[in-house]
Amino acid sequence: MSIKKCETMKRMGVSGKIMCILMLLLHKSSQQQVFNDENTLHLPENYDIGWMKMLDDNMFISHITIPGTHDSLALHGGPAAECQAWSLQHQLNAGIRYFDLRVSGDDLKVVHGPFSQRTTFFDAFNTIKNFLSIHQTETVLVRLKHSSTFPDRVISQLKSDSNSWVENEIPRIQNVRGKVVFVQKNSFSLGVSLNETDKHGDYKVGNVEKKKDKIIAHLNEAIEACRSGYVVLNYSSGTGFPFLRVDNSPKHLAKEINLWLYNNLKGAYEEKKEFCFGVIAMDFPGFDLIQMVINFNKQVGI
Repeated sequence: MSIKKCETMKRMGVSGKIMCILMLLLHKSSQQQVFNDENTLHLPENYDIGWMKMLDDNMFISHITIPGTHDSLALHGGPAAECQAWSLQHQLNAGIRYFDLRVSGDDLKVVHGPFSQRTTFFDAFNTIKNFLSIHQTETVLVRLKHSSTFPDRVISQLKSDSNSWVENEIPRIQNVRGKVVFVQKNSFSLGVSLNETDKHGDYKVGNVEKKKDKIIAHLNEAIEACRSGYVVLNYSSGTGFPFLRVDNSPKHLAKEINLWLYNNLKGAYEEKKEFCFGVIAMDFPGFDLIQMVINFNKQVGI
């Protein structure tokens, strides 16, 4: 609502002033940044990047709720391929602590399907390690998927990296602050085991309301599965099916789903119960949605 329109309403008297205040409040609430498709990141003043410092050292990483991104570096390739807008560094600064990297070839080029994402796993790995060298209270979970098989030299290199957790045992926070925790399933054999709530094909969205029902079901499943010895992984992402169009691309769907997800998570948070959802991997998340996911860790032990 414009300031000019509000001033006009104020001249209507007390009722106009009340209506103006209500409309301004509604306008402000609708401006929560739950979806982002800009490549710039604007952080609030005095924002503390190292949100994991609030976590108890003795907590297991499987006991916390973690904001993540699906196809984390899918920044190129057009509407069918793009799932994020922020760079890896921006995502880290905004609070994302789980990354989903799809790679191809011996040099581990990051891809999304046939589309190159103009970087490699080791470029991303070094960016994450540099971030962790500055923000040593944090830990970052990384999932790697290869279109074929991982070269033996890569496995050996990661096993010998002192800044990586490659054991299958769930670590406590104190053991992995400042480290990359690899999570694994199927083709990648290093790190902590994943328990995915999504079923095969759940990423295909023919009906948005049915997709929302699946997300709710998966989050409820995550509540039961958290603390079970696995890192639980949920996806809110999706893409059009059976035909991909502009109005059901990952970006278009995220614009609707992210607002809906934010409102549902906000409702759960306001119940002031100790919920654990594991990792929530999203497309095009906005800053406020990421912070809402983080908020659940403030209620642990209440």
